[in-house]
Amino acid sequence: MGTIRLTTAQALVRYLAAQQTDTGQPLFAGVWAIFGHGNVAALGEALHAHRDALPTFRAHNEQAMGHAAIAFAKASRRRRVMACTSSIGPGASNMVTAAAVAHVNRLPVLFLPGDVFASRRPDPVLQQVESFHDGTVSVNDAFRPVSRYFDRIARPEQLLAALSRAMQVLTDPAECGPVTLSLCQDTQAEAFDWPETFFIPKKWHLRRPPPDARELTAAAEALRAAKKPLIVAGGGVLYSDAEAVLTRFAETHAIPVAETQAGKGCLPDGHERNLGAIGVTGTEAANRAAEQADVILAIGTRLQDFTTGSRALFQGRMIGLNVQPFDAGKHDAMPLVADAQQGLAALTAVLAQHRAPSVWTEQTDKWRAAWRKTAATALAPGNAALPSDAQVIGAVQRSAPKGAVLVCAAGGLPGELHKLWPAEGPGTYHLEYGYSCMGYEIAGGLGVKMADPTRAVIVMLGDGSYLMMNSEIATSVALGLKLTIVLLDNGGFGCIDRLQEATGSASFNNLVPHGVDLRAHAAALGAIAEDVADLPALEDAMRRAHTAPRTTVIVISTDPAASTKAGGRWWDVAVPEVSDRAEVRAARAAYEAARP
Repeated sequence: MGTIRLTTAQALVRYLAAQQTDTGQPLFAGVWAIFGHGNVAALGEALHAHRDALPTFRAHNEQAMGHAAIAFAKASRRRRVMACTSSIGPGASNMVTAAAVAHVNRLPVLFLPGDVFASRRPDPVLQQVESFHDGTVSVNDAFRPVSRYFDRIARPEQLLAALSRAMQVLTDPAECGPVTLSLCQDTQAEAFDWPETFFIPKKWHLRRPPPDARELTAAAEALRAAKKPLIVAGGGVLYSDAEAVLTRFAETHAIPVAETQAGKGCLPDGHERNLGAIGVTGTEAANRAAEQADVILAIGTRLQDFTTGSRALFQGRMIGLNVQPFDAGKHDAMPLVADAQQGLAALTAVLAQHRAPSVWTEQTDKWRAAWRKTAATALAPGNAALPSDAQVIGAVQRSAPKGAVLVCAAGGLPGELHKLWPAEGPGTYHLEYGYSCMGYEIAGGLGVKMADPTRAVIVMLGDGSYLMMNSEIATSVALGLKLTIVLLDNGGFGCIDRLQEATGSASFNNLVPHGVDLRAHAAALGAIAEDVADLPALEDAMRRAHTAPRTTVIVISTDPAASTKAGGRWWDVAVPEVSDRAEVRAARAAYEAARP
């Protein structure tokens, strides 16, 4: 066996460039990099040498480049991955939030933060965070709780085992999530005689575990006996490419489907079995079905509180079809541990031509028809001085090109979009609502556009998220990746202000005027930008944006107090037991009455 002498950084980059998808594409689509003294000399040199095989992209914020990598992986259905590298200190700690987003959402990203010197010769180095009680600790230890796999590379040869383990995590459907390889900066530059076999191209195939026979039998018996079955479709359906199998399953067995934020689009909005969004931000149709269902088949969802109405929504027995046993057993579910596609196919084989009772199908059809009328009313233009978020959503939807991808993440918009946006099908609705991270939206839109440059990408966000992170507008312009950004200015954090008042508190510290000319700010970042006064003007601006040569930002003022009251369900937000305010005491009494 021959060897080749390379630095640790050179070996790392060469190895990443050799990894492939099962179709022969490069598994790593590129590396986001903001260079500093902890990664520029060694890793930067290695990336430059391999820039044709492994492109490097420059962002303006380390957290934002992490969001772009996450969105790319999500839009690629976890089939392709990006890496992110920073210097030590603030550059590294900026990426920790992005690592948490990836961890919560079960999405693969490789984080490569620079670290202190393994030798400790110049200790402490610039930007080093020192621990008074542990000489082995650096700021990169903050990645440990938000990484599926963490390793610190202090010797070149450690990379041989670490990269193998990292790849297993990044490509495994059950363990999938962020990996952090903390790279000591002197180790990056050290040379080692690497086995040539380490760099042989390798294809990574999607593992599809079938269900256990006993679990399958139990799940099928429960569904066969159900009088009012319901399917809850999560993001795992899309990551398994199981939307077509799910559609046939729902049609064959006459079982209605509700969708989580991550699962929205599994069935087209107009499909007769699609009841729409589930939970706190759900449709009335889906939530009434959830309350009455005696068996719930939860597919590829981690069942967070917005899906379950803080564990108050579902009353029936749950079957957890999930590739990850940790999620399959939640809520005392009957576990059906399997790939979603394999699990649904196996269930259909056992259920044969069994169909849910027609009385249940007819009832859910009526709820669905009633909700569609309610949604149409919420989306229609009104006569108020300032439009609601829902009315803006209606205008955007009416003027969106066919097949466009809608991107959003935090604030009041995700709730309105979940219940009201008519997703055309898989991949057209991209919400980061596992971590609901403000600032994800624009960087996320950039990652979605990188995953498929042929599709129009529409980013919707509020002024709070925009002011928190907007720098990747400049990146989108520099890379020629056009986005259409609809910026709803409600003068602060309107969603939290509504929640504050709903829990009995006075409006405080949320609707704080920002005093920023948002149009001028976006234009200064290189975007085409305009203010619009009303919904017809918004629709006209949207149409101009679709033919514009670069990213466009459209700013519209909205009503911070307005939200869609229809649909939705209870959410557990603890209210103080003791307060001088009568409003808080009343809210506490209502909270105790509603709490299961």
